[in-house]
Amino acid sequence: LVEYIQVDIFVRFLRLIEEDVLFVCADDTHGAPIEIKSAELGISPEELISKVYDEHVKDFKGFLISFDNYYTTNSPENKHYSDLIFERLRKNGFIYTKDIEVTYCEHCKRTLPDRYVKGKCPKCKAPDQYGDVCENCNAAYKTIDLIDPYCAICKNKPIRKTSKHYFFKLSKFSNKLEIWLKKNKNLQPEIKNFVFNWIKNGLEDWNISRDGPYFGFKIPGEENKYYYVWLDAPIGYIASTDNYCTKHGLKTEDYWNSKDAVIYHFIGKDIIYFHFLFWPAMLMGSGFSLPHDIVVHGFLTVDGEKMSKSRGTFFTAKEFSEKYNPEYLRFYYASFLSKKMSDIDLSFKDFAKKINNELAANIGNFCYRVLNFHNRQFEGVVDGIDDNPVLIDEITNEIEKAKKFYSELNLNEAMRSILYISSLGNKYFQDNEPWKLVKEDKEQAQKVLGLCVNICRNLSILIQPIMPDFAAKLQEQLNEKDLKWKDLGFGIVKHKIGKDQILVQKLEEVER
Repeated sequence: LVEYIQVDIFVRFLRLIEEDVLFVCADDTHGAPIEIKSAELGISPEELISKVYDEHVKDFKGFLISFDNYYTTNSPENKHYSDLIFERLRKNGFIYTKDIEVTYCEHCKRTLPDRYVKGKCPKCKAPDQYGDVCENCNAAYKTIDLIDPYCAICKNKPIRKTSKHYFFKLSKFSNKLEIWLKKNKNLQPEIKNFVFNWIKNGLEDWNISRDGPYFGFKIPGEENKYYYVWLDAPIGYIASTDNYCTKHGLKTEDYWNSKDAVIYHFIGKDIIYFHFLFWPAMLMGSGFSLPHDIVVHGFLTVDGEKMSKSRGTFFTAKEFSEKYNPEYLRFYYASFLSKKMSDIDLSFKDFAKKINNELAANIGNFCYRVLNFHNRQFEGVVDGIDDNPVLIDEITNEIEKAKKFYSELNLNEAMRSILYISSLGNKYFQDNEPWKLVKEDKEQAQKVLGLCVNICRNLSILIQPIMPDFAAKLQEQLNEKDLKWKDLGFGIVKHKIGKDQILVQKLEEVER
């Protein structure tokens, strides 16, 4: 959920500033892991991916992930675009075939694709690594490069066999990739350095086919050869866009081949190689637009440990939402997420502190006190606001900062600005002591409350990308709805607010 929450916050911000934005993704459904799992469960791969898709959609809904289109890579659109890109690459001279050695299990009587064979990484010697990418050092390699390989199904030692395979001339794109990386100032510098090193060490041509049995798309004209999952998986972005566009009378090329379109990808650091080398090279070779930015986030740990079922640090989205308000996780992640590739630790002690001290005691408490006092003393009628240019200027300045931080994907800094504005509101409310002022100068007390209501209104807009439900409920209490970024400011001088209600409950006891 780290990635989906990160993207959803960014997308909701773009909608808030009224950009034309399309938020698409797809379940990655092909390849050996799906084949292995479905065989384990005694069901077909299609049944498995359908079940998992339904679970994912429920989880996304629970955590308020607002996809325009969530699709599957096992779709007719993805088959169409995979074939289209493959044929364009072949026509342009970037695809060829050659005989290679593959890993074959005599016991299971089958070729072993990447996830069916394990062994030591040929680069860092880490044990129990799959046959494509090392989870320890991120090195990419072939199954035959593994040291002391064994079949992931039967644990026997495999042999090598010769088989014809299709290759993409990745080596031909070294210069183009280097130029694109150097020119693109949006990409994270630490990631670019990784990729430059890979290019410097020499890019090998990429095997884009797999022998059957394999769950995926057959290569046109072949009986028992399939596209390697990493060929069609990223094409799923285009296919999902196409699926949405067909349903809404739009053109896919307006999003994937227009100079006016800006494409963002959000990925985890374990798939950098594929997204920064294979994918852009495929797009270059087949005439599609390159991404404007590829945002890489770190891994998630729980209480400082890698997620693990045996250690009690593994949680599903469903399990979390049964214990806590899902928006609290959005708030927590947002306070850490930035453009840097830092890992995030879900510390339950820290989680409780953040919700209680920042969300409840700062934002929630301020908004409730203001609206509750206003309703009790002035029947919710805003009649003018206190003329306080210093405070108004400071908040206006902080709003501009929040916009910059959101647009740069430094969500933690945007959160800091929101909390600071709320702190300024709290201090102003406290310093003016409206409970005393109302007895001495009722008119001025009403203006003080009027300024506070405007601060609450601004907070409801600013926090909307992070906590959409909270923001909607707060706007309902303010007797408003669907406020946009352009509505920020201090223009509410004649208005009647609605009924107040506590929106944030403190967490009494937090446990894993």
